[in-house]
Amino acid sequence: MKNEFSLAFNEVLEEKGLPKEIILQAVEAAMASAYRRSVNASTAQLVEAKIDPETGKVTIFAEKEVVEEVQDERTEVSLEAAHQVDAEANLGDMVMILSTPTDFGRVAAQTARQVIQQRLREAERQVQSQYFEKQIGEIISGVVQAANNVQGITIGLDMKAEGVMPPNQKIPGEHFKVHDRMRAIVLEVKDSPRGPQIILSRSHRTFLRRLLENEVPEIYHGIVEIRAIAREPGQRAKVAVSASQANVDPVGACVGQRGTRIQQIVKELHDEKIDIIEWNPDPVIYISKAISPARVSGVYLAEGNKTATVVVQEDQLSLAIGRDGQNARLAAKLTGWRIDIKSLAEATADAITKLHSDAALSALAEVEKEHVSTIEAILTKKDEGRPVTPEEYTLLGQFVERVERRTVEKKKADKAAEEERSGAARAEIPAIAFETPVESLGLAEHIVNILTGAEQRTIGDLLLVMKLNRDKVLGLAGIGPKSMQAIENALATVTFPEPELVVEPPQFGGEPPQFGGEPVVEAEIAAAPAAILIEAAVEVAVEAEATAEVEWIAEAEAAIEDKPLEEIFALKPEMLQPVSVTEDEEAASDKKKKKKKKHVEIVYDPEQDQTIAHKKHKRGEAGWTEWEE
Repeated sequence: MKNEFSLAFNEVLEEKGLPKEIILQAVEAAMASAYRRSVNASTAQLVEAKIDPETGKVTIFAEKEVVEEVQDERTEVSLEAAHQVDAEANLGDMVMILSTPTDFGRVAAQTARQVIQQRLREAERQVQSQYFEKQIGEIISGVVQAANNVQGITIGLDMKAEGVMPPNQKIPGEHFKVHDRMRAIVLEVKDSPRGPQIILSRSHRTFLRRLLENEVPEIYHGIVEIRAIAREPGQRAKVAVSASQANVDPVGACVGQRGTRIQQIVKELHDEKIDIIEWNPDPVIYISKAISPARVSGVYLAEGNKTATVVVQEDQLSLAIGRDGQNARLAAKLTGWRIDIKSLAEATADAITKLHSDAALSALAEVEKEHVSTIEAILTKKDEGRPVTPEEYTLLGQFVERVERRTVEKKKADKAAEEERSGAARAEIPAIAFETPVESLGLAEHIVNILTGAEQRTIGDLLLVMKLNRDKVLGLAGIGPKSMQAIENALATVTFPEPELVVEPPQFGGEPPQFGGEPVVEAEIAAAPAAILIEAAVEVAVEAEATAEVEWIAEAEAAIEDKPLEEIFALKPEMLQPVSVTEDEEAASDKKKKKKKKHVEIVYDPEQDQTIAHKKHKRGEAGWTEWEE
């Protein structure tokens, strides 16, 4: 049978849902506090409590000083008692002594209860904080416990936690009552004295993303990817999707059969309208689809300031802009481009103005001279309220297309020319100038601060701007004629050190000699000891001899190729003739045999750090001389 402690311990373990070690540590800390309270011990004294989880037996150990005569049993222990715990204990040492009291008392028990409750609450808060921090950005569900238009909504969550949804994180127009179940994403988890503060949201665009992942299996499995989301909660949202596999319709997968999938999401978002469009890497096509449901006549990009001019028909203008500009605003957020929507008539009038005012379009103006009168007549007819035929609208669209395309081409050509001019100017500036800070010019501190704030931090940057557009520096706030003169004088006198020349080591003609398998240069050969050089020469000679032997074998094989064995091993008469040796040849051979070896000695000189060869010379009949170099 289990004792009362085990039953109570298991009950707390099941109720709190905490790890066994945490509850055990809380109880041990409570018993240590109870001991301090019962004996009135100091908080500076080390006290440890150990509990047997099976029996519930409590053991208290307190740190005490070893003394000859005990005056305070709470903090002192005799030498004899200390030796029972530690045989090597001496006077003045600190020893952990068993100090379990027989009865803790009522006050100590209340202290232990409070400590246990506090420790368990802290453990619960820590576990809750760790759990919900992992849930940031994920959908969770809860029950509404309180609803207030000022403080927001309080939602009861799992693990006995509470979440708060501020008013700005609600979807406008939706209302919740107490005990209603709702879904939201965890936006943020904050620490507070009362535990983790969990901030929930239903208006964030991530909430729409998670709903799409839950309702559309293709998005969850990665077949369809969400590229961008633009949302105004409770009113309208635009979602750009693309397919990672061929033959997959990303828009159809999100909408579902007869719109069943998207309808579930719209219902969850309080009837928020959702436009699903297909993402495209071409900005023109992407922006045209982002303006949907309006039909677009043309899209013209200005990449310098990332502005897109969208031209639509008269009947599509209000649809493209949307109520209070909502459709255009969402399209701009979705694509990342600044979108300027114009009607076809307005775009035509702007095109005519460009032809007359822009000198760069003079050539096109001459070509379009005959068409301009016709276009102006159509615009006059429209202003007067007379009907315009579809063919005339087509003429207007074609005219705008030609002018805008030529304008875009002209901007690209100007940009390319500017880049070429900038590259040429940069080539004239030493590379080290772009590594030298502008402070080294010796200019006044306020001038240096102005140049640094204008992204001209190095001398190279300043020289480049001065070469391309001097007025750009003069136009900076705080740069006047005197400051400009100081800058020009400093740049005129600045000098840069010559780059160091990299000298390559001399190379042999052909392959470099090898010492131990590694190539060496002439400088290493000059410093090498003579013994190493002799060894290397022998290795080279052996390799040459082996090469010659291989070549001789190859010649022999070629000579006997395709010959019968009888002819190769046939005994010929000239082989039997004795070889005659003349007396002169025999005397020369004997002389070579009797030739003495040279007396040479290899000596290493440490002072010269060289290896020197010494040779003996015979001088007259006096015998051998001393060793000489």
